[in-house]
Amino acid sequence: MNAPVEVTRPGAGTRLVTFYHEVIAEMKKVTWPDRPQLQQATIQIIIFVLVLGAVIGLVDVALQALLVRLPSMLLGS
Repeated sequence: MNAPVEVTRPGAGTRLVTFYHEVIAEMKKVTWPDRPQLQQATIQIIIFVLVLGAVIGLVDVALQALLVRLPSMLLGS
């Protein structure tokens, strides 16, 4: 009968150092946006959030008006 094969894992310190080196290698591959790209993206996000907030506000007002008036219309009061 074959004996089970034991796989040894590196220690926690070795794994941590390997992880750190891999993170550094990946971060060197990242292309960071320049200042004008960052400003443009920030402005677009702010405009999107404001528009989305306005749409949610309008839907809230419409549903609130509908749900307040609907019972009185159905009950005839």
